[in-house]
Amino acid sequence: MACQSVCVIMDEQALLGLNPNADARYRHRAMAYFEQLKESQDGWEVCAEALVKGIYNDDHVKFFCFQVLEHQIRFRHAGLSAAQQQLIRETLMQWLQIQLVNAEPEKPFIRNKAAQVFALTFVMEYLALWPKFFFDILTLVGLNPRGVDVYLRTLMAIDGEVVDRDILHLPDEICRNSLIKDQMRERCIPTLVESWFQILQTYQQSHPEITCQCLEVVGAFVSWIDLNLIANDRFVNLLLSQMSVMELREEACDCLFEIINKGMDPADKIKLVESLCRVLQAAGFFNVEQEEDVDFLAKFSRLVNGMGQSLVLSWSKLSKSGNVKDAAEALRALESKVPLLLRLLVHEDDDISANIVGFCYEYLHVLKQLPQLADQQKANLEAVLLAVMKKLTYDDEYNFENEGEDEAMFVEYRKQLKMLLDRLAQVSPELLLEAVRRVFNNTMQGWQTASFMEVEVAVRLLYMLGEALPASHGAHFSGDAAKTSVLQDMMRTLVSCGVSSFQHSSVSLEFFETVSRYDKFFLVEPQHIPIVLMAFLDQRGLRHGSPKVRSRVAYLFSRFIKTLHKHMHAFIEDVLTRIQDLLELNPPENGFPVLLTSDDQLFMFEAAGVLIVHGESPMERKTAMMTSLLQPLMDAFNVLLNKLSLERDEEKQNAIGDCLSHAVGFASRTSKAFSNKQTVKLSGCSEVYRGCLQTFLPALSVPLQRGSLRSAVRSFLHRMIICMEEEVLPFIPAASQHMLKGCEAKDLQEFIPLISQITAKFKAQVSPFLQQVFMPLVLSIFEVLGRPAEENDQAAALEKQMLRRSYFTFIQTVAGSGMNEVMANQGAENIERVVFTIIQGAVDFPDPIAQKSCFIILSKLVELWARNPHRVYPLLEDQDHNLDQDQDHTLAQNQDHTLAQNQDHTLAQNQDHTLAQSQQKHGGQTGREELQDEPDFRGTLVTALSSEAGLNPSLWIDLHVRGGDATTEGLPSASNDSTKYTSLRVSSELLVRRDSSSGAVEEKPSDAECQTRHSLSLKEV
Repeated sequence: MACQSVCVIMDEQALLGLNPNADARYRHRAMAYFEQLKESQDGWEVCAEALVKGIYNDDHVKFFCFQVLEHQIRFRHAGLSAAQQQLIRETLMQWLQIQLVNAEPEKPFIRNKAAQVFALTFVMEYLALWPKFFFDILTLVGLNPRGVDVYLRTLMAIDGEVVDRDILHLPDEICRNSLIKDQMRERCIPTLVESWFQILQTYQQSHPEITCQCLEVVGAFVSWIDLNLIANDRFVNLLLSQMSVMELREEACDCLFEIINKGMDPADKIKLVESLCRVLQAAGFFNVEQEEDVDFLAKFSRLVNGMGQSLVLSWSKLSKSGNVKDAAEALRALESKVPLLLRLLVHEDDDISANIVGFCYEYLHVLKQLPQLADQQKANLEAVLLAVMKKLTYDDEYNFENEGEDEAMFVEYRKQLKMLLDRLAQVSPELLLEAVRRVFNNTMQGWQTASFMEVEVAVRLLYMLGEALPASHGAHFSGDAAKTSVLQDMMRTLVSCGVSSFQHSSVSLEFFETVSRYDKFFLVEPQHIPIVLMAFLDQRGLRHGSPKVRSRVAYLFSRFIKTLHKHMHAFIEDVLTRIQDLLELNPPENGFPVLLTSDDQLFMFEAAGVLIVHGESPMERKTAMMTSLLQPLMDAFNVLLNKLSLERDEEKQNAIGDCLSHAVGFASRTSKAFSNKQTVKLSGCSEVYRGCLQTFLPALSVPLQRGSLRSAVRSFLHRMIICMEEEVLPFIPAASQHMLKGCEAKDLQEFIPLISQITAKFKAQVSPFLQQVFMPLVLSIFEVLGRPAEENDQAAALEKQMLRRSYFTFIQTVAGSGMNEVMANQGAENIERVVFTIIQGAVDFPDPIAQKSCFIILSKLVELWARNPHRVYPLLEDQDHNLDQDQDHTLAQNQDHTLAQNQDHTLAQNQDHTLAQSQQKHGGQTGREELQDEPDFRGTLVTALSSEAGLNPSLWIDLHVRGGDATTEGLPSASNDSTKYTSLRVSSELLVRRDSSSGAVEEKPSDAECQTRHSLSLKEV
């Protein structure tokens, strides 16, 4: 064997690094040695010999050897010779034989790794090379406990490699696995099942851990083997007997659950479930109240859930097929399980209850489909409702101030119960409404003496009705009179009974959540608004002792104000006075605890803005109130900005920078109160926000905390563009100048949307500004994109990709806004450079989003630059100068001749009228003279696209594909050719537009002629 010569040179020092306690140097050496053995031709043979001969006693070295073998089998098995494949089989069987006689068994992690290697070998060789895999193993191990242990672990590993649907497989692996299962069904499954029965029968007393392993194997394999091999009296009775063995019953439950879940005929499934239930009931398993083992009950609840859902599925299939008799039998079987369902649903352990929710939900779905409910079914429905109400209640151990894993699990469990409540509402909304009304009223009558759990769940049920009994746009207090009357009564009781004063955070939160959900109640009965407002504003809400309550109430208060602002006029100034201290900017390091965080204060400023803007006060009063709200922010901003420039401590700089950003954010949030009807100008607040702009914009030039400050001011500008409209324009040039200084990729990426917003909103109004800022912005983008970066710096590459997209989006916005002059006045050299970057984006960069933008831009430029017939020739003449002069001369003559022949008299009159108007406007200079000084950028686009597509510009005269309706059928499929074709199409459209604008009229060719011309031109490419 080759390993005899290699074994001598095994790196003993490297093996020391396999120990978890080894230092980093040895661990690094071990990993390098591992890679060396994996890549060598005979390294795996070294490991195989070490395993068979027991050369190493260290468990980590044994595990290491199995890892090398695993790599060889998984990735190199097909390249092994027949002798080498036989060596692997012999190694595994010899290692297994050693396990039968060793004094001590191997550690579990080694046995698991060995089983994985056995399973890989089985997958690679069972179909052709080792068809007697299981026969050989069973013959060797017999009923030896250690051998059986490895055998069962191997079966579970095979399940993971071949059967487990949670593991993703390639298509060829899926096909291979199907063949393996087919061959196993034919060759060995009955033998395997018999071995399982023998193991279960032999070891249930002496080796319960092996019995549990075997039960797990049965549960894993039963989904794809013949069920009759398992679902028979011999096997099921054995499993049921093990339900009474303390060490085995949880695994036996899981095994029975997998058997029940096996797909089969509905009638057969009903018989199987009923026979199993009879045996379980006779054995006393249905008496769940007497069982103290909650872990077993959780498993048993899952089993009952599986049986119930199987009966529901069988009933559904039989009902759809029209089998009335068997469907009725399925429904009777289902109804007989409801008492057990209810006992498990109300169990004090939430895990046990949660495991039965699926069955309960499906049962309610069945009741919903029945034409009429029997008395017993109505009683079952009410029992489920009472159980859900009971289980929604918190327990004493719930930690509201420091919620951990247990609390998170209960929150999820509550969500499951809410699903049941919603389903109950679908079956019988009247029953749900009446039950909630009864519980709610009884609890509210004595809330002072009730526990917090009772009060909280009563209010919670009222809250949950809002979703269980949905209404369009929250209109719960209109429409159905019966429902509306009950809800109004409960809401009236809630706000007037004083329960908002209950001294527990859960009740406080639920109160405010409920009044916010049903805020439209106060449109019907506005007399209750003052009571609720006071609850929001005092120690019950915004000044509650719990930070969690205060934070949530701040958001709910904002919602409440926005919904009911029309009814708030009488309370505006009182409310603003009461929340004044909550609107103060929290200075950094003041040492005092704050009631609200800066995020919570955002909602408070938004609510204050809504109160001021939507109130009925005169404009002067609104101005005064808004000034009173924002002036303190501006004053604090100026002080902090000066302080920032003097501060040298980095930590304090960060604190001041955050505080400055919060001030800008608060001012920005107040602007959310404005709308198309209530604008800044109509509200008399223009001067206040102009003052904010004058205060905040100097922060753009501060070098410290530049990122956070620029981001905040940029967001404020976005809001002002929406709210102040043209009044914001005088501030834009200076702001842009500051934001373009010392830009990084992220800065530019965030600045471009601002310019795009201005462009799209104001269009021609900002044309002079855009003409000034266009090239500085573009050049800044080019400079940042041109900066070198590390080859593997993915973050930098992503930033550049996003900046490139933003750049193309900006160009698209400018072109889409119809402002031809913005690009036209940048000079031929600059605009040609821009056009080439667009073409490059359409062709070179593998970014579909950017490519789409680029082709939209090109199409738009074609449309823009083809509108005016007087912008056709100057640049074309310059660019065609490099072509053959004779060819150019002929082409020019043809174009001039066509232009002269086809110029329309009416067109000439229109042009003269336009020129006369232009001459008046420009003090005697004609529009024609002015236009002649501008380059023809369509020529640039033609030449650029020609060059990109690999065509001589003179060939464009043959490419008149009109309207962009050419197809790519028959064209090369490569992406490069496809992109060239798209470029040809855009440029062809441009030339057609140019011919049209110059007066050249050509009869549109037929589709066949277009295709012929197209093919000829593509051949020339």
